[in-house]
Amino acid sequence: MFLIDTHAHLYLSKFDEDRNEMIARAIEAGVTKMLLPNIDVATVEPMHDLCDAFPNNCFPMMGLHPCDVKTDFDNTLKEMFTYFGNRKYVAVGETGIDLFWDKTTLNIQKEAFAIQINWAKDLQLPIVIHARDSFDEIFDVLDRMNDDKLRGVFHCFTGTEVQARKIMDYGGFMMGLGGVLTYEKSGLDATIKDIPMEYFVLETDAPFLAPKPHRGKRNESAFVRFVAERMANIYDVELAEIMRITTGNAYKLFNLLESENKG
Repeated sequence: MFLIDTHAHLYLSKFDEDRNEMIARAIEAGVTKMLLPNIDVATVEPMHDLCDAFPNNCFPMMGLHPCDVKTDFDNTLKEMFTYFGNRKYVAVGETGIDLFWDKTTLNIQKEAFAIQINWAKDLQLPIVIHARDSFDEIFDVLDRMNDDKLRGVFHCFTGTEVQARKIMDYGGFMMGLGGVLTYEKSGLDATIKDIPMEYFVLETDAPFLAPKPHRGKRNESAFVRFVAERMANIYDVELAEIMRITTGNAYKLFNLLESENKG
């Protein structure tokens, strides 16, 4: 039994001093696979370098984070799309809409999101969605574009049960649970308790959003185990059952068997 961290930015500078040791800690904790979402053009090379250094453990995605969508996003996306011809990725992302930091870019965020949704369909890859203060806006885009070709995950899900069930109704989507699930006042435990476990994958969003007992400190992939333990408590099942189900969900959503075979 092992765990998969389906969303971790392990290539960022916060890990420069102990990156190899951090990944070793994750593997020792039973987190044998870490999926790395891209942020912008500047993060592509360090992300690739890390995946090349740990080809059996780290797997890249390609996309443009909504907070990095600028007026020249068309050129950025054109450059990013060329990478798909050179190597294997497990997903398109992370993309989506973020209205916490800047509401003025909503229109171009929507455009960039739609372009990357079409990438995911054409490439037959899942899409990794960042949703912060933006569920309604994301649902507006998905209501127009969702079909049987589209699948993916709402990363760092912190929505309501109503929003969770709308995500389920799309048919091809799961939700990522991270450190917020361990926060006593988040209310996320009550939100998910009646949602079948088959709709969830686990993540850290490292180096951000560390779970208890490390809240406020740098997050790392080994800490996904705390999320799994909290999920086991909520569903009143053994940890091994959470590991089995969420790992299976991740393998299915990200087609990891094919990634392992192709390298």
